[in-house]
Order: sequence, then structure tokens, then C-alpha cells
Amino acid sequence: MSNGNKLLSSSASRYTTNSSKANGVDESWDVTINAQKSLFHFDFKELFQYKDLIKLLIRRDFVSVYKQTIFGPLWFVFQPLMSTLIYMFVFGNIAQLGTDGIPQPLFYFSGTMLWTFFATNLQKSSDTFVNNAGLFGKVYFPRFALPISYMVNALFTLGIQFACMMVFYVYYLATGYHFVPTAWILATPLYIIQLAMLGMGFGLLTSALTTKYHDLRNLVNFGLSILMYATPVVYPISNVPEKWKLLFQINPITPVIEMFRFSFLGNGNHDIHIWLYSLVASFIVFWIGLATFTYNEKTFIDVI
Repeated sequence: MSNGNKLLSSSASRYTTNSSKANGVDESWDVTINAQKSLFHFDFKELFQYKDLIKLLIRRDFVSVYKQTIFGPLWFVFQPLMSTLIYMFVFGNIAQLGTDGIPQPLFYFSGTMLWTFFATNLQKSSDTFVNNAGLFGKVYFPRFALPISYMVNALFTLGIQFACMMVFYVYYLATGYHFVPTAWILATPLYIIQLAMLGMGFGLLTSALTTKYHDLRNLVNFGLSILMYATPVVYPISNVPEKWKLLFQINPITPVIEMFRFSFLGNGNHDIHIWLYSLVASFIVFWIGLATFTYNEKTFIDVI
């Protein structure tokens, strides 16, 4: 490389290798920064080149959340456990809502676990631009690296909570409860990918919009609270009156939670057509969110 110069820019761009010849002297550049050519263009190769940075971001987020806490990562388990106990008391005992024959701890814990994974991805991704404006203004790196780091941390939390759920599972098996897992249990990674895409997709879209309309941030938590009760987290879809059922099933998170319970516990709604709709919707939401995020990262620093 002549002159040993590296071009860095905080604008949305991608890196390519280029060689040119000027005034009879060969000039070989390590990188050349070009503007994005298409709204739906995304350079995954560039993102991979920053894998070490993503690892550091994952570690930073993990340490910052549980630094100087007494129980540390045990909060991963305490939070859904406490939520499960509250749901058992309020919805199971007071409201007398059924659980399709699934033991209450397993029913509420599984729903809470999956919902938390989705909501965490949405909340964290939606604050990407606003919370990191200072960092983005100083140095260039793929902005999508931050939502990826948030998702990996949420996935780690989900793994710990899933292990806790399996403790409940084994306990009920040992006490004589008969579960009938189905072959759909093999689709579990796909359920997780769906929730990640939905959470990140909605979050990336919100993040792009909040650079101009900051009050949208206040609507995220409020909207999530409403959406949770429109999702079968604390009740099965079978409890919904028939005239309202289709409306609830349009919610793309509903089929994921119902299919997960059906896969592991043998009970729950397992309409494959509704689930396939949810799968397609997940991809669409993710790509719209990513395209909007990628387009907006070019100019957000000027308006935030």
C-alpha cells in the first residue's frame, strides 16, 4: 500500500479493495469507501471483518449489566421465576385461566422466557442510534454490530432460562407427569431465529424513526406491555373467543409461542399454516427494519 493511508469515514459505506495507476506509479489501497448503492444492500462481509469488535461489545454489555450486583447472572433466572410466581397467583389462581393441561410453572415460565427474548431484542435495538450517537460520531464501524451484540447477549440469557425450564420439565417427568413431545421440537432453533428477527426488525425500524421523533422511545415500553397481553404468554390461545382468535393469531409472535409449547409439552395450538405465515412475516419485518436502519445510518448523526 503506497503512503500507508487508510481511509475512514463515519458515513454509511462499505469497504472494497482497489488498485489504480496514477502518473506511472502503482497505488494499491487496502480499502476504498464507497456509498451504498441500494436500499436493500447490506455488506455482511464487512460485518464479519469486525467480528472481534462484536465480541468486545458482547463482553462490555454483559459486564456492564451485572457489574457490582450481588447475584450477577443469577438474575437471568430470578426475573422469569418471580414473573412466573406472580402469573401463577394472579392468572392461575385468582383469574382461574386454564393452561391447556400444562403445569402452571412450565406454562408461564416458557411464555415469559420467549417473550423476554423478543422484548429485549426490540428494546435494545430501538435505542441503538440514540444511546450510541457519541460513539458513532467519533469512529467508523458497522452500526449493525451493536444490535448483533445485543441479540447474542439476549440469546445467552435465553439459554440459561431454557436450562432452568428443563429443570421443571425433568421434575414433572420424575413425579409421573406424562409429556408427549412432538417432532416439531427439532424446529426449536427456527422458533428462536423467528423471535430474534421480529425483535430486531421492529427494533431497527424504531431506532431509525427515533432519530427524528424522540418521543417514539416512550411508546416502546408502553407498546410492549399492551402487545404482551395480546400474545399468549399468560393464557393459551384456546381461551380466546372464536370471533377474536384470528385477530390474535395475526400477531406473528403468537404462533411461535404456541408451537414451542406444542413441540415440548404436546399441548397448544399447532396450526402449521398460521406458523408459516409468522415465519414469512418475520423475514419481511427483519429486512424492512434492516433496510431502514442501513439507509438511516448515513444521515442520523446530523439530525439526532
